[in-house]
Amino acid sequence: MAPGVRAGLGTNSLNPDRFFDSDPAIRSVARALYEETRALPIVSPHGHVDARILAENAPFPEPTSLIVQPDHYILRLLYANGVQLDALLQGDPRHVWQLFAEHYYLFRGTPTGAWLDHELHEVFGVRERLSADTAGRVYDAIRERLQSPEFRPRALFERFNIEVLATTDAASDMLEHHCALRESGWKGRVIPTFRPDALFRIASPGWPGALDALGRADGEPVRDYVGFVRALADRRTYFKSLGATATDHAVLEPYTAALQGEEAERLFHLACQGTVTLADERRFTAHLLMEMARLSLEDGLTMQIHPGSLRDHNRLVFERFGPDRGGDIPVATEFTRNLRPLLNAYGNDPRLTLVVFTLDESTYGRELAPLAGHYPAMRLGPPWWFFDSMEGMRRFRERTTETAGIYKTAGFNDDTRAFCSIPARHDLARRIDANYLAGLVTRHVIDESDARPMARALAYDLAKQTYHL
Repeated sequence: MAPGVRAGLGTNSLNPDRFFDSDPAIRSVARALYEETRALPIVSPHGHVDARILAENAPFPEPTSLIVQPDHYILRLLYANGVQLDALLQGDPRHVWQLFAEHYYLFRGTPTGAWLDHELHEVFGVRERLSADTAGRVYDAIRERLQSPEFRPRALFERFNIEVLATTDAASDMLEHHCALRESGWKGRVIPTFRPDALFRIASPGWPGALDALGRADGEPVRDYVGFVRALADRRTYFKSLGATATDHAVLEPYTAALQGEEAERLFHLACQGTVTLADERRFTAHLLMEMARLSLEDGLTMQIHPGSLRDHNRLVFERFGPDRGGDIPVATEFTRNLRPLLNAYGNDPRLTLVVFTLDESTYGRELAPLAGHYPAMRLGPPWWFFDSMEGMRRFRERTTETAGIYKTAGFNDDTRAFCSIPARHDLARRIDANYLAGLVTRHVIDESDARPMARALAYDLAKQTYHL
C-alpha cells in the first residue's frame, strides 16, 4: 500500500488498488485491465432513478435527501442496528445526516460502504473521514456544492459519462418526464422500462385501481381479457416510442404456464368481481409471463424477470413507511421446471432476449448457467441486490463462467434509486471483473489478449447488446 493511503471507510484517499487481489501477479494484470475499462461510458439499462430529477434539472436541496433517504441499502442497515426509520425519513435533514455519520462505521466491509466512499470522495470531493465529529462540515460542504451549476442533475449525468439511463415505470405511466426530456433539447439519453407488475397481481386490493389506470392511459376502459392484453401491447408500443428497449417483471417465483381455452378470460372476470384467489393469481401471472414473451417476439423488447423477493416482509415497516425501505427478503427459487414452458415455447427463437436474475445463489451453477448455456434466448442477469457486492460478483463469475461463458451474461446493472451512486457501482463492478479475469490470466486459463476484450464486454458491450442499445 502506498505511503499515506489508507483503505478504510471514509478515508482521506481511496487506494488505487482497492478490491484487487493481494497476489502481486494478479494485481498487476487487474490494474492493466481496469485501466482499459474504467473510463468507458456508463450504460445503465436497469435502474430506478426518477426521470423527474433530470426533466426538472433543479438543484438537489441538500445531502440527506440525495444520499441517505432514497437508498434502501443504507436505510435497512441503519434500521437493523436500532436507528428508527421515522428519525431517518421524517427528521430534520441535518439531524438525519448526523445520525448517518454517527453510524457510518456500520457500513465497513459492505458494498454500500464501498459505494459511499467512492461517492463522497470522487463525486463530492470529501477529503476527511465521515464521523460524528465531521458530519456538520461534510454536510455543509456537500450542500454548498449542490447549489453550483456543476452539480445540477444533467451536469452530473454528463460528468458521470452516462451514455444511457433506463428508468423503471408502471405500465399506466404517461411518461410525462420522459416527454419533457425529449422536448427540452438536452442530449442525454433517458429511456423508460415497461413494468406491468401491478396489473399481474389480480388478488391485490390495488388491482382494480391499476386496471382503471391502464384504461385511462390506453384511452378506453378495459372490460375483458382480450382488451386487457391489447391495452398492454398498446402501452408497450407507447413506451417503445419514447425509447424503451426492455420490460421488467418482478415476481415471487418464475412460474410460467399457458392457460388453456377461456381460462384466462374466466380468471380476469373473477378478478373484476373481487372473488379471485392467490392460487388464481399465481396461474394468471404464469400465463401473463408467457404473453409478455410472445409480445417481445413481436416488438423486440428485452424481457427481464426479477424473481425471488418476498416483498415487504416487515409488515410494520411497510404499513408505516411504505415499500422500498429495506424490508424485502430473498426466498429459495426454482428455475428449471418453472421456466420450462416459456423456454420451450419461445427460448429457441433468437428474436427473444430473456434476462433472468436471482436472489438464490445456489441456482447459479445448478440451473441458471446450464439454462443460459443452452437456450439461445436466455441471458443471465448480473448479481442482484444482496449479491451486488465484492464477493457476490466474484461468486457469480466463478459459478457461471465455465458453463455459460461470459457472453451469455447481460453485463452490469446498477439497479439503483441513488443517482449519485451510479459511478461508484459501475466502478466497483469493473474492478471486480478485472480482478476475476486477471486470476484466469495468471493461471493461464486465458491470456491477456483474451482478457482485454472480455473486460470491455463485461463493462460495456454486453449491456448494449442485451438491451439493444
